Amino acid sequence: MNALNQTLLARASAKLGPRVCMAVGVLVLALLLAMPLLHLLPAEHALHVTAYSLTLVGKILCYAIVALALDLVWGYAGMLSLGHGLFFALGGYAMGMYLMREAAGDGLPAFMSFLAWNELPWYWYGTSSFLWAMCLVVLAPGLLALVFGFFAFRSRIKGVYFSIMTQALTFAGMLLFFRNETGFGGNNGFTGFTRILGFDITAQGTRAALFFATVLLLVASLYLGFRLARSKFGRVLTALRDAENRLMFCGYDPRGYKLFIWVLSAVLCGLAGALYVPQVGIINPSEMAPTQSIEAAVWVALGGRGTLIGPLLGAGLVNGMKSWFTVAFPEYWLFALGALFIVVTLFLPRGVVGLLQRQSS
Repeated sequence: MNALNQTLLARASAKLGPRVCMAVGVLVLALLLAMPLLHLLPAEHALHVTAYSLTLVGKILCYAIVALALDLVWGYAGMLSLGHGLFFALGGYAMGMYLMREAAGDGLPAFMSFLAWNELPWYWYGTSSFLWAMCLVVLAPGLLALVFGFFAFRSRIKGVYFSIMTQALTFAGMLLFFRNETGFGGNNGFTGFTRILGFDITAQGTRAALFFATVLLLVASLYLGFRLARSKFGRVLTALRDAENRLMFCGYDPRGYKLFIWVLSAVLCGLAGALYVPQVGIINPSEMAPTQSIEAAVWVALGGRGTLIGPLLGAGLVNGMKSWFTVAFPEYWLFALGALFIVVTLFLPRGVVGLLQRQSS
């Protein structure tokens, strides 16, 4: 009788678990959608959400999209990338070019005038158009990922060698963008944005619209991830992660699968970067620093790779801690991050989601 009761309890928990997760997800989504509306309330209203809070949460949501994109290539395809910060920054720079042209009007961007440039470089042509800027947001990280992935996967580079190459790629990008002569603002990057699509970028309505667009992109990315994970394509990816040689023995060519998910992940990072820049108000080469990409890997590991939901939790937890640490103890943040990574590696191999699943069972 006791065994029967335990069996019934286990079945009830299995049925209740997804419903509870769904209810929590709907509640979080409702709160996120309510935040831009509450931001539009008068500043003296008790429920008013400040511009700082809205910007902070919007920045974390952009990072959550990066974590989800990294989970697609690491959690499902087994490719640890330490260079996703480069794709994120490229999308941000593409949007920043448009914002700088909006701020400059008919003249040159402020940093070009300061450096005594006489004309725009050829790769800046057309960036006064929002539609072309959005094309660059997709094409810049997408084409770079396509070229890099084509040669890397054709050469069957994987494991730690692939991780090192991606880290070298983002480090090279950072060094390139730090140079003043490249035409991207040097170490200062882009800042001083004033308008987007003709609207004041600091206006309450504009901030609310950008936050709302970030939530929509996160939901769309999560939906796409779930559809891919539950499809035949997703099953091939997990087989690729667990036993690539067996998959090849079954007649599959893993290069096409790797390349597709790699490019898709890069494009998602670029879109996240494009929404990050107008909300935060700055983009510079520090976003390409290898430590940024390593932090993204920590987000995924902490939340639970291969789960899609876990990386979102990890990005929220780590960046929430970072926001507190950089105010209270700014000099100790990197030590705390390193300790967190060690704890996750030793005691939480499946992340927070794995811990929750173990406790519920």
